[in-house]
Amino acid sequence: MDITKLADQIRAGDRRALARGITLVESGRDDHRAQAAELLQALSATGRQALRIGLSGTPGVGKSTFIESFGMMLTERGLKVAVLAVDPSSARTGGSILGDKTRMPRLARAPLAYIRPSPSQTHLGGIARRSREAVALCEAAGFDVVLIETVGVGQSETVVAEISDLFLLLLAPAGGDELQGVKRGIMEMADMILVNKADGDLKATATRTCADYAGALRLLRKRPQDPEGFPKAMMVSALAEEGLAKAWEEMSALADWRRAEGHHDRARAAQARYWFAEEVRQALLAELERGAAKAQMERLAGKVASGALTPSLAAAQMLESLRKG
Repeated sequence: MDITKLADQIRAGDRRALARGITLVESGRDDHRAQAAELLQALSATGRQALRIGLSGTPGVGKSTFIESFGMMLTERGLKVAVLAVDPSSARTGGSILGDKTRMPRLARAPLAYIRPSPSQTHLGGIARRSREAVALCEAAGFDVVLIETVGVGQSETVVAEISDLFLLLLAPAGGDELQGVKRGIMEMADMILVNKADGDLKATATRTCADYAGALRLLRKRPQDPEGFPKAMMVSALAEEGLAKAWEEMSALADWRRAEGHHDRARAAQARYWFAEEVRQALLAELERGAAKAQMERLAGKVASGALTPSLAAAQMLESLRKG
């Protein structure tokens, strides 16, 4: 593969080239990883930055419907929008449905929009392992906004915040009371909480839910990256397309304030350090699947399975052998 040519095509906004680039960075083959690193390095010089918006929420809260309505609103304003949707992979077969384009038919046809579904594979945290690199490719391709949709998550899956400028948490009406709202974890990471489905018979319930979470947010410790009034809870209806424009105004205001105060650059730098350390950790784990280390792992695993060694002692022996090796 001609990496220089591919990088030029991505910079020019060629969508087929972007798709090939994302496929390359998602590959686990050693030769592809080397090419992916070369591609990312070549594109890093563009200096282009999009507004990265991470979006999380429980299954059934309406994430796909929200992204389609929100994305259509942005494209109608002339903004180029990329959607990176992470689909859960089967623990049995490893397969994923990858049906997000089917669930967002209007946005999939919009000229200024690009949707790329990816499997989560075995990666925890609600996103795919290479989502960060896919975001970088979309930025280099000239997109103004990149929406990262996670798999349906619980309280602890917050890795999406490490690749986002803004982190949105979508909730359904009657999605918990004020006590639920002060639980640590994903609530502490959210920049905005959007109570979706605030229409029809659910509007009154959504109003109460929004008030509960607004109260809960006031109890959380103030973060230095937030101006007065943030994080905040708002009501939206993706189906009726209500509240989306107001939510975008608040997102834009928060992003602009963080840029002006220097929080944006500091957050991007901290995220780069995080992913550097994560790459090192993953590479070290991969070494356990190769050569003498793999053989030693299998030998010790056999002893653990037979009861001859406890898992803790076997792990200590494995680490000692790695230090000596």
